Order: sequence, then C-alpha cells, then structure tokens
Amino acid sequence: MARDPHQHGAYPQSVNRLIDAFALLPGIGGRTAQRLAFWVLKASRDEALALSHAIASVKESVRHCPVCWNPADSSPCHICSDESRDPSIVMVVEQPKDLINLEQTGRYRGLYHVLMGRLDPLDGVGPESITAGDLLARITDASKNARGIEVREIVLALNPDLEGDSTGLYLADLFKSTSVRVTRLARGLPSGSQIEFANRAALADAIALRQPL
Repeated sequence: MARDPHQHGAYPQSVNRLIDAFALLPGIGGRTAQRLAFWVLKASRDEALALSHAIASVKESVRHCPVCWNPADSSPCHICSDESRDPSIVMVVEQPKDLINLEQTGRYRGLYHVLMGRLDPLDGVGPESITAGDLLARITDASKNARGIEVREIVLALNPDLEGDSTGLYLADLFKSTSVRVTRLARGLPSGSQIEFANRAALADAIALRQPL
C-alpha cells in the first residue's frame, strides 16, 4: 500500500503493519485499511481477539474437500457426505461463491466440483491451474467420487462469458473419451454477467432448463 508520506512514521509500527495487512484484502484501499485498523484499536480486547481467533481458526481447520474442492471443516464436506443427494450428477462451478449462490436456489440435489478458477491464457491461467484433473479422476474412477458412485452427468455452471465458455469447451473435450453426459446451464443467465450477481429465480430456471453442450 502506498501510505501517505505525511502520515508515515506517525503511527506505531504495529499499527502500520495492521494497515498494510488490511490493504492486501480485495477491494480495500488505503483509507479503508486505516479505518479498519482504527476499529481494531477502538474495539475491546475481547472483540479484537475474537476477530484474530476467527481468522486463525479458519486457517487451521478449513481445508478443501478431497472430493469437490469446496472449503470444508470435515472430510468429505457436508454436501458430499449428504446421503439425500445424488452423487451421479456433478455441477461444475468456477469458485466456492458460485456454489453458494446455486445452492441457495434449493433446486439442485446433486453434488458439485469447484474448479478454483477458469482458463484465462492472457493472465497465465492454464489447465494446470484449475482442478480439471481431479474432476476427470472422479469421472473415470468412481472410488474418487462421493460414496463410490459413478458420475453419469456433468453440469457446467460456468460464468457465461468468454473465459467461462472457453473453460467449458476445454472440459467438454476432456470428457469426450468418457461416457459421461455433459450439459450446461440454460442461457437464462445473461452473457457477460457473473453468477454471483444473478437472482435466485434466474439461477433456478437456468438449472431446470440446462441444455446439452
């Protein structure tokens, strides 16, 4: 963070380090980082330590689910271990936040796979940077899927933009040698938008009206 030179040295080093740490967060600029740091200073010891403990707990207890790659504090995660869900259908999303938005529709009862990104050659993101290999392993080896059940359908729930479409085509080509059925969400989602900004009704329709790729 480019700290105001007039304020450099005005704060204790521990406060400067806290400001710099907050400034690393996505969407947080210098002024917001300072406000957050001074909230910590004004907060009671218990409130400040509660924040610290919450961060430490997340880093210590949350890992990626070994089946779907969604953040989890159990292995497998609560979705993959839910026996009321159909493990033969796997919906592929780019990020955990997309999974949350789709799950909130209440219209899908299969499992998920989180790619942890999408193909973007201009930013140096290639196939090795996403979890496509783990997804292919779930398809070709039932023991790697939840409850050891064979995957019959892959639903591509990727963002409807250039990178999302490119990732979907790559995955469809990757699965050509398998017998899995590949579908994608219906184009009720406007092109160029993001799943996280779609409302629940649009997402529910997109799930219900998914089409073969």
